Amino acid sequence: MSPSCCRCWPRRRFVLVMGDRAYHSEPHREAVQVRGSIPMLARRGEPHGSGLGTVRWPVERSLSRMHQNRRLWVRYDKRDDLYEAFMELAQAMICWSRLHSDFC
Repeated sequence: MSPSCCRCWPRRRFVLVMGDRAYHSEPHREAVQVRGSIPMLARRGEPHGSGLGTVRWPVERSLSRMHQNRRLWVRYDKRDDLYEAFMELAQAMICWSRLHSDFC
């Protein structure tokens, strides 16, 4: 990618950066603020309920379900189209099992 291509894209910064208790330290907070974002990092020793886990949990759950399929976890296929087909099949199976458990 040449530098001339990057000039047409506006540079965007995150307004808010979320992190769990592992990132609670002043150097992390200062690094986020220097880059022009607002740090929303969970503090150690405080009770849960900050709302940080409500967004992350569905993503982690979906990724763990995708990795239950060994063929996707350890990529054996060299062709991209086959790998993408198996990814779509796994996603369809996850959606079907989720809908099946909710309505049946």
